Amino acid sequence: MTEHAPRVTSNTLILRGYMESDFARFAEFAASERASFVGGPMGVADSWRSFLGSIGHWTLRGFGMWVIEDRATQRVAGRVGVILNDGWHEPELAWHIYEGFEGQGVAFEASLLAREYSARHFGLDRVMSYISKENQRSMRLATRLGAHFEKDVELRGQPTQMWRHPAVLEGDT
Repeated sequence: MTEHAPRVTSNTLILRGYMESDFARFAEFAASERASFVGGPMGVADSWRSFLGSIGHWTLRGFGMWVIEDRATQRVAGRVGVILNDGWHEPELAWHIYEGFEGQGVAFEASLLAREYSARHFGLDRVMSYISKENQRSMRLATRLGAHFEKDVELRGQPTQMWRHPAVLEGDT
């Protein structure tokens, strides 16, 4: 069942809602060191709560993170979207790319799709991204997306950086 999130497509990717069959890849990512910048690594029980929370975010906020599916292989490549969790300063464009899909432009393309859709359909323009100063890979992606470092902030008691994305809608500054 995926009715909780709209389907967004490009020539190579599908952004869609969650299915129970997506959980194995979700939990694999969450248990890995790759999740260290997004609350992990975590065990299966915490991964399940986070997975359900991702679905619930769509219900409560009307927007959230999509599952990224590679059109050619139909494999789950990660997650992307805009979230506003408890304690966040404002809506955040976030991305999590799963093992085997790094360095292929998936994060860039999916982030552009999510950012544009969120601006046009949810009114979420000029969003920001939280990026740890140790996460050079995400800083490079944010820069490629046209975002810039805005300021140092604290999030849930931890220092992080806030990066600002450019306007999508014409006339926004």
